[in-house]
Amino acid sequence: MPSELIRNHSRFAVVLVALLTVSAHSVRAFDGPETSPAVEKQLLAILRSEAPAADKAIACKKLAIHGSAAAVPDLARLLPNPQLSSWARIALEAIPGEASNEALRTAADSLQGRLLVGTINSIGFRQDAKAVALLTSKLKDSDAEVASAAAVALGHIGDAAATKSLQVALATAPAKVRSAVAEGYVLCAERLHNDGQSAAAVKIYDEIRKADVPTQRVIEATRGAILARNQDGIPLLMETLQSANKKMFQLALGTLREFPGGDIDKALAAELVRATPNRAALIIQAMADRPETVVLAAILKAAETGERNVRMSAIDALKRVGDDSCLAALLELAADEDADVAQTAKETLAELPGQRVDAEIVVLLPMAKGKTYPLLLQLVGQRRIDAVDDVLKALDHPDQDVRNAALIALGETVSLKRLPLLISQAVTPKKPEDALVAQQALQAASVRMPDREACAAALASALDEASAASQTTLLEILSEVGGTNALQTLATSAKSDDPQLQDTSSRLLGKWNSVAAAPVLLDLAKTGPEEKYRIRALRGYIGLARKFAMPDKQRAEMCQNAFDATLRPAERKLVLDVLKLHPSPAGLTLAINATKVPALKSDATAAALVIAKKVGGKGVDVGKLLAGVGLEKVKLEIVKAEYGAGAKQKDVTAVLRKQGGDSPLITLASATYNTSFGGDPAPGVVKKLKVQYLINGKAGEASFAEDALILLPMPK
Repeated sequence: MPSELIRNHSRFAVVLVALLTVSAHSVRAFDGPETSPAVEKQLLAILRSEAPAADKAIACKKLAIHGSAAAVPDLARLLPNPQLSSWARIALEAIPGEASNEALRTAADSLQGRLLVGTINSIGFRQDAKAVALLTSKLKDSDAEVASAAAVALGHIGDAAATKSLQVALATAPAKVRSAVAEGYVLCAERLHNDGQSAAAVKIYDEIRKADVPTQRVIEATRGAILARNQDGIPLLMETLQSANKKMFQLALGTLREFPGGDIDKALAAELVRATPNRAALIIQAMADRPETVVLAAILKAAETGERNVRMSAIDALKRVGDDSCLAALLELAADEDADVAQTAKETLAELPGQRVDAEIVVLLPMAKGKTYPLLLQLVGQRRIDAVDDVLKALDHPDQDVRNAALIALGETVSLKRLPLLISQAVTPKKPEDALVAQQALQAASVRMPDREACAAALASALDEASAASQTTLLEILSEVGGTNALQTLATSAKSDDPQLQDTSSRLLGKWNSVAAAPVLLDLAKTGPEEKYRIRALRGYIGLARKFAMPDKQRAEMCQNAFDATLRPAERKLVLDVLKLHPSPAGLTLAINATKVPALKSDATAAALVIAKKVGGKGVDVGKLLAGVGLEKVKLEIVKAEYGAGAKQKDVTAVLRKQGGDSPLITLASATYNTSFGGDPAPGVVKKLKVQYLINGKAGEASFAEDALILLPMPK
């Protein structure tokens, strides 16, 4: 629709000018206000020159920041220009003063089509009251887009004269323009309502509602008519809420959310009884969006006695507007035969607002029976209610579901001071079948403790008295807690005389998620009680070097430590893998040194070449480092080599043939390709070296980024 196009353009202009205003503050805060005239002069010089249209467009945009009345004539001359008209208007919309208004009005007298539409939009944006007569005449323009733009612009101006013009046009305008006229007329009514003239606004809204205009305009007018009537708008709002038209019903749902006062809430409570179930469910959600005045009893009644979807909506709404008065009803609903209703009630209970809800749950807890008892215990945990003493009593209950709920609640609520209570339940449960849940509860409690060092100390103190199975559990929880105490406890256990503690601790240390475990693992790798645990610790240590970010020097040191801690090729090869994954000059040196170990020569050589290829060209003389690797001799022939970018290529075959030898590694005379190859074939452009070659009679091709290490892959 033409009015939609016009409105979108207008909104774009509003946003763009807002952005430009922000930019203006930024520029002027930096340059100072005195610089603006100088900048304006430079920009106007561009507009007056033969500069490309793109440059002039940018100048116009900047004039929205720096322009003054002095810029208006130059900008006005661009309004008839199809390429620059919109850019000029951006500046004219932003430059204050009557000169901009006059320029736009003058242009509107002579322009046509889209250029005229844009100019009218700018007039409306500036709310130029002197343009009302001009715009009124344009309401009868044969071009529907022009007439529509004029109607919306009159609405933005919104004074008495503009309002009168739109009132007349609403009854006389052709169908193609009537929607835009109604849109402008709505804008006039909004201004009247905002200025305190609600009665006049209501009259306009009612005229539009009765007019032959599109549904969207009727919807806009209906919303305005309801809100402008204030409390007298309740009957119209309820009438709209009962409308068979879905769009009008949706309008009513949105409008009632912003309607003032509490009388509408009473009307909604009454409507809830009459509405169909589908509509009632939606009305309930709208009622819950009015928490300060909502009729809570109506929602609670719907939760208890409504149709299924109404009950579900009402129970869910109580998460936002319920309080302790809803607690008893929700506890009953949580035991409903309908599983979905019951689950929704449980979820609402966990979030039910109100200062007294927690206190009421604590009061009900000692007297609870049947399914309500474990539910209340569950709520204690979910809501983190301090009721440890009452929860502890439930641990003696004959029903396992009750005991489990109590243990889980303790896991969510017990404090560090009382953590030993839960530790004892996990280590020596009163009922064997409660052990697993108690251990899970202890883990949940431990990982949420704010002082993890104190928590780890409490867990460690229970190790000596625990059974073998419980010791394993405590160690696993300690590994989840982390920290210095936990790490030291596992380190001590890993060196104990107990095989199970050795096994569990070394396993957990091997998975430690921090480099802090490195010294412990290295020590265990060197002095552990059994070889299998030493191997496990060493692999964990290597894993830390592999996984975590750290300086190259630290990683190389860890890799060297791991290499020295074992003679086993398997672990030493893992070290080489780390060096390849995190290449560095220090790592290259380590890999080269490893080639001297007969069992590792092949793997270490391959690792050294991979690392060298990745670190080459970074200020490292890899050729010198690789000299002692003893690469396998090959018969190398350079067939063709070119260096450059795109069509700018330089033949460097002779250079590579001269520098090549009996190794796939070619070391150039200089660290840079440009120097080695006698110049830069394509200055300022990223270049590549492309090589065609034969190794032992087999053909190969490879390309290298500028200044990269030249290590020719072995042809397959």
